[in-house]
Amino acid sequence: RKASRPRPSAYIHPMLSLPSRAARSLAARSSARWLATAAAAPPLSADAQEVAALVARSRAAQAQIADYSQQQVDDLITAMVWSIAQEDVAKRIAQHTVDETQLGNYDGKYLKIFRKTRAALMDIIDDKSVGVIEELPERGVVKIAKPVGVIGALSPSTNPEATPVIKSIAAVKGRNSIIIAPHPRAQKTNALIVELMRGALVRMGAPADLVIGIDNPSVAKTNDLMQQADRVLATGGGAMVKAAYSSGTPALGVGAGNAVVTVDESADLDDAADKIALSKTLDLAASCSSDNSVVLVGSTYEPMIAKLQARGGVVLRGAEKAKLQAALWKDGHLNSKLVAQSADNIARIAGFEVPDGARFFIVPEDGYGPAHPFSGEKMTVTMALYHAPDMDAAIALTNGIQAYQGQGHSCGIYSTNDEHILRLALETKTSRVLVNQPQAASNSGNLWNGLRQTFSLGCGSWGGTSISHNITWQDLVNTTYLSRPLAVPKELTADEDLFGRVKDKFGIEQTSERLIAAAAPAR
Repeated sequence: RKASRPRPSAYIHPMLSLPSRAARSLAARSSARWLATAAAAPPLSADAQEVAALVARSRAAQAQIADYSQQQVDDLITAMVWSIAQEDVAKRIAQHTVDETQLGNYDGKYLKIFRKTRAALMDIIDDKSVGVIEELPERGVVKIAKPVGVIGALSPSTNPEATPVIKSIAAVKGRNSIIIAPHPRAQKTNALIVELMRGALVRMGAPADLVIGIDNPSVAKTNDLMQQADRVLATGGGAMVKAAYSSGTPALGVGAGNAVVTVDESADLDDAADKIALSKTLDLAASCSSDNSVVLVGSTYEPMIAKLQARGGVVLRGAEKAKLQAALWKDGHLNSKLVAQSADNIARIAGFEVPDGARFFIVPEDGYGPAHPFSGEKMTVTMALYHAPDMDAAIALTNGIQAYQGQGHSCGIYSTNDEHILRLALETKTSRVLVNQPQAASNSGNLWNGLRQTFSLGCGSWGGTSISHNITWQDLVNTTYLSRPLAVPKELTADEDLFGRVKDKFGIEQTSERLIAAAAPAR
C-alpha cells in the first residue's frame, strides 16, 4: 500500500474495522504477512514510533464505532460541537487562541468557535453517512458509505480554533477516527480543543481516541502521520500541502487563496463597502479567503474609495506604500510577523502613522505579478485596489492577478447584472464565485448561502488540488456501488440518431479502409 516504507509493528489493517468475520480473518492474515516483511526493515525513528503508537490507538477506537448507527454517529458529533461551542467555553477558547498564536483577534476567533462550528454541524447533521446513503432506481444503483479508517489532519496557525472541530466531526460523521497535527504556534490551543472533544466522546460512551492530537508537533511527525494514515486532510501552507500529496497516502489538499473581488456599476455601493470592509478585517484577515484585491469598474472608483475610507480604510501611496511593501515582504517572502495583525501594529512596524479608527489598508495598483507584490496573497488587513474601465478589463485583471497567485481558489462580485455575474463565473479559472457576499465569511459556507461548511477549500487543477469543492464528510468515506440489472435493458441508439450530426463530415463514400488509411501516421 505504501511503497516508501513498511507499516510500523503496531499497525492494524483497516479491514479489521469492518464487521465482516471474513474481512477480519483476511486482515489478520494480511497483517501477519506484513509483520514478517517488516521484521527485516530498518528501525523506525523515534518520531515515527510515536506516531505509530497514536495510529494504533486511533485504529482501535475506529474499530469500536465501525458498526455505529446513523443516530449514534450524529449524537457523537453533536456532543463534540457542544463541548466547545457553549458560550463560556467558546470565549475561553477564543482568548486562549489569541494569547497563544498572537494572530487575529478575539471577536473573529469567538465567531469561528461559537458560530462557525454550529453552522458546520447544522450543515451535515441530517446527511445520511451510514449504510445506504443514496438510491438511483433509474440506474439500478445503491450507494453504501463505509469508513476510510484513520484520517490524518493538518491544522494551521491562522484558524486553529475551529479547524480541528470541523475536521473531526467530518471524520466521525463517516465513522472514522482522526489524528490532528497542529501548527506548533497553536499546539496548546489544539490540545485544549481536542481534550474537550475527547471528553464529550467519553460522555457519549465512545472511545476518546476517536480524536487524538499530536501534543508536541514537528514537521517530521506530521510527515510520519501523513504516511501512516489512511487519508490525509491537509490545510496549511503550500509546502505542507505538497508534502501531503507526496506522502503516498490518498490526500485532500487545499490551494492558496488570493481572492479578487469586483464591484460593477450596477452594485449597491454601500452594501459592497460594508461587506468588503467586514471581509477584509474579519479575524484581522487570518483567512485565506479575505479580499486581497478589489477591482472597481468604471464610475464606481471614486465613490467606492470614499465609502471604504468611511469604514476605516486608509489609502497608501508613495512613501507609505513603499514602507508597507518593505515591511510585508522579506527576501521575497511574506513576513509572518505581520500576518493577521491590526492596522495600527502593522503601521508601527512599517514606520508610518495612521489616523485613529484605521482598520485596513487600501493600496492602489496597476499591475500584477512579481513586480507588483501587492497583487499576491497578503494575509493582512491590506487590499490592492484596481480600476477597470469595463467588465472585460475586470475579468482580465482577475485572471492576471490569480495567474500570479491564488488561481482556482475564489473570486467575488458585487452586482445586480446577471450577465456580468455569469461572465465572471464562466471566464475565470476559479472554483467559487461569491455574489454580493463578504468573501472571507462566505467562501467556506455560511448561513446565507448553500456552500458546504468547511475550512478546507479545494481549488481544482488550477490550484494544484484534486477537487474543486468544499471538503466535507463525503470526502472521508469509501463508497460501494451496488448495481442490479435494469428492469428494461437499454438498447443502442440507431447510428443515424447517435452520429447523425457528425456523419456527414466523413463523407458518404469513404470506406473504413480509406478512413484508416487517412488516420495512419505518415511514413
